[in-house]
Formats: sequence, C-alpha cells, structure tokens
Amino acid sequence: MHDSRETLLTKAFVTGFPVKHSRSPKIHNHWLKEFGIAGDYSAVEVAPDDFAAFIAGVKSGASGFSGGNVTIPHKEKAFQLADQPDELALELGAANTLYRRDGQLFATNTDGYGFLANLDDRAPGWDSTKRQALVLGAGGASRAIIQALRDRGFAEIHVINRTHVKAQELADRFGERVHAAGMDALSERLSGADLFVNTTSLGMDESDAPDIDFSIMASGALVTDIVYVPLETPFLAKAKEQGLRTADGLGMLLHQAVPGFELWFGKRPIVTEELRSLILADIGAH
Repeated sequence: MHDSRETLLTKAFVTGFPVKHSRSPKIHNHWLKEFGIAGDYSAVEVAPDDFAAFIAGVKSGASGFSGGNVTIPHKEKAFQLADQPDELALELGAANTLYRRDGQLFATNTDGYGFLANLDDRAPGWDSTKRQALVLGAGGASRAIIQALRDRGFAEIHVINRTHVKAQELADRFGERVHAAGMDALSERLSGADLFVNTTSLGMDESDAPDIDFSIMASGALVTDIVYVPLETPFLAKAKEQGLRTADGLGMLLHQAVPGFELWFGKRPIVTEELRSLILADIGAH
C-alpha cells in the first residue's frame, strides 16, 4: 500500500562516523532557505555497528527521512543495504546518496558528477582533448573520479599509487583505458598529460606532499585536488607557480550535493558564488 506520508517528508540527513566536520548541512539548509522549502537537513552520527538499524529506520519511514548522504565509513554498507542501487553505485560498490520511494531505498553516487561539474564550472574547456589523465591515489575517493573520467571519454587514465597492487585493482575494475603504476612511474606517466588529479590526503593539514614537476604536462593542462582544506594545497600552489591552470576541491563538495537535494526536496539548486563564499567562511579560507 502506498505510504501517503512520503509526499510530506522533507527531512534529509548526512551520516558518517564521525560526521561533525561535514559542511553538507550548511549547503542544503542554505538551499532550503533559498527555495523557501519547509525542510530540514541534519548531521546524524551513526557508529558502524548501528548503521544497519539506522538504514532500516529510513526504509520503513519510521525515521521520517526521505533520504540522505552517506560518508566515511558507511558508503560500501549503504550500497549493500539499498534495495535499488543504480549503475554508477553498482560499478563503484559504494553509494553516497540514498532516497526513498514507495518504501524502497534507492542508491546512487554523485561524487563523480560533483567532480566533473566543478571542473566544467571552474575551468571551462578542461576536457577539450581527453587524451591522458593522471590520478594520484587508489583509495575510495579515486574510484568515482576514475569512473567519471572514463565515462567523459578520456583515452588513457593512469592511476599512480604507492601500492601498485591497489592501483591495479582499479585498472581491472574500470577497464582497458585505465592503467596502473607505482610512484616511480609518476614523471613518465605525467609527461604530456592533460589532467592531474590528487585524490590522496597528501598536503592536507600541512602534511608533506611530493614535489612534482607539472611543467612536463601538455599545453593547457589542468591540475586539480579533491582536498579543500587547505583550499590551495601544495600541489595546486606548485602548479600555479609553474603557470598551469588549477581548480580547487571545494566545488566538488558543492556540486555533488545538487542531485541529492533535487531527489529529496524536488527542486534543482544552482551552485553560486554566494554559497561558495558561505562555505569558504566556514572553513576559514578566503
């Protein structure tokens, strides 16, 4: 029987462990106010042992949520517990966005969308050649980015990681256009590349980042980082110094939120400079 309450549900969440650092409530509540929607988006910290019970409450409607975002360490479990994961989530084996329809829980992953939309916005024409991209890191964050670059049509995607076997797992997962290599091959694979993406935590919180010579990249190449604290990471600072175009990671966070908001609240928001400034102020950047 159809649950008539579903049309009235205007509550969504972000869950993780921990989750207090999340900027998602600030983003979504800004949009709710902008649209004049009587809704709410809140952070809910859920320990791994309690996650299945939390999701059961979302599925049944008992929690009152129409869906939400899932962050570390729950993305894989969210995918497993969903009734209807889409093709993106199926290939990734992870979901960051859940939404409820007729008592069923649907799952998708908007990280790749957010990554591409940020570059389209901040560096128009960045994908005009689509010859060669280099992705540094083979952790969970790199999966959606490799998938997105492959689906955008890049001819070659090189995944560089300290542990070659982890990079090879991603090459096997995402197909013949994806190639794995260790850190010793970084310069060789970066030569002539159109895009460099850092998906590791190197350079975050003042940690050391390897000194990379970006000048060997193709003319018009772009260097980007999914880290946004600090906003200008060591990789971006070096690339800028060498005269390359750069794009910071904040826009990925903002743009990945767009599809979820539309699924839960029925309106498609736009990422504006006002929103960007709001989040920059929150992280203490300028």
